[in-house]
Amino acid sequence: MVFYFTSAVVSPSYTIYMGKDKYENEDLIKYGWPEDIWFHVDKLSSAHVYLRLPKGQTINDIPPEVLIDCAQLVKNNSIQGCKMNNINVVYTPWANLKKTGDMDVGQIGFHRQKEVKIVAVEKKINEIVNRLEKTKEERFPDLVAEKESRDQEERNEKKAQLQEQKKREKEEQKRKKELEELKNYSSLMKSENMKTNEDGYDSDDFM
Repeated sequence: MVFYFTSAVVSPSYTIYMGKDKYENEDLIKYGWPEDIWFHVDKLSSAHVYLRLPKGQTINDIPPEVLIDCAQLVKNNSIQGCKMNNINVVYTPWANLKKTGDMDVGQIGFHRQKEVKIVAVEKKINEIVNRLEKTKEERFPDLVAEKESRDQEERNEKKAQLQEQKKREKEEQKRKKELEELKNYSSLMKSENMKTNEDGYDSDDFM
């Protein structure tokens, strides 16, 4: 089971999701998308919360209001963190998550520590948590099929872009060839005109 939330503090809204437990988290880690940003309370046990960004956006494009929503949701879903003030929430792109065979269920590391960001959370803000909880939906998604569909769509887009690039290159080559031919033709015509003028008949020849 996966819990989905909607952050509508900006338009268009953003989708936030998290697994029911650490076993669900394993699947989310495995079948995340490149557009996903992972959130977790720093140095404490908490839910693994993901923010799905629109294509083309990066971690630096997250609106501040949405970032606060994610941080509050993570804090609220931490047994220890929800009772504490002044905690830190770490977040990083899904692609930066590192999972090795010797790690416990739900445990995660990072490929590059420099890509991990931190947002400080002073205290729980009930208004934010309650607003997000009202949008909560429980689903049983086919994570494998969704990931494959997303990847297939990306492959199709790249294929279309490559075809378009080849088309433009072909048209550019054709245009250059036509210009070259026109240039050669103009030079030829100019040369022929010069010959005609040099070999032209003088009117005295007819007298």
